[in-house]
Amino acid sequence: MLNVIEHGIKGGVPLIIVHGLYGSGRNWGVIAKRLSDRGHVIAVDQRNHGESQWAAPHSYAAMASDLGEVVAHYGGTADVLGHSMGGKAAMMLALNNPGMVRCLVVADIAPVTYSHSQIQYIHAMRAVDLSQVSKRSDASDQLAKQVDDPILQSFFTQSLDIASKRWKLNLDQLAEDMPDILGFPEINARFSAPTLFLTGANSEYVLPEHRPAIRSLFPRARFAKIANAGHWLHAEQPRAFEASVRAFFDAAT
Repeated sequence: MLNVIEHGIKGGVPLIIVHGLYGSGRNWGVIAKRLSDRGHVIAVDQRNHGESQWAAPHSYAAMASDLGEVVAHYGGTADVLGHSMGGKAAMMLALNNPGMVRCLVVADIAPVTYSHSQIQYIHAMRAVDLSQVSKRSDASDQLAKQVDDPILQSFFTQSLDIASKRWKLNLDQLAEDMPDILGFPEINARFSAPTLFLTGANSEYVLPEHRPAIRSLFPRARFAKIANAGHWLHAEQPRAFEASVRAFFDAAT
């Protein structure tokens, strides 16, 4: 089973949080703790990330199966929140196993294929000379040669094991499966429970032209935007993000 980080009191229908590409459950610690006043919150490390297993393939079918194991372990039904790649994995779980998901929040992603690659960040992490890294700032300084955004530099170094001098990311597998990560499988299914597509107002990941594809799979989809936020809406506007998620789950359940 995937590595998990738990918050709150066990029991009832848990909330499972699924991080995006190059992330981990640790990235969601503050939001998970704040939402734990509603009940049990479980932040997972997806395969090939964090403390979870390195395994092939890195496909949405495989990621959804991993999430299904977690849901089954914690009672068989969960509310699910997924961001970016984690949002696609959460969508696949809901479409393949609708009885496992009571309500779904998809953060800044659509069930479509994207043309922009994320492979450049794998190249940047591979280029870091880990033998010269004794603290995270050393890695950030090296990443800065290829990654301009200090926020992304800091984000990537959260997946660095300083003591072992290794990335907690299976960079080879992620690179191999990048086309699948950018895509979304064709699937003849519908998820008819409440679903919120929550996006950053400054992001272009979920566009008006994506709505027909979304509604064909998620007929009860609702849409909301977080002002002054881009793709990393939960990090850029954490309180507004939390409030939107909380309001949706409270109304839907």
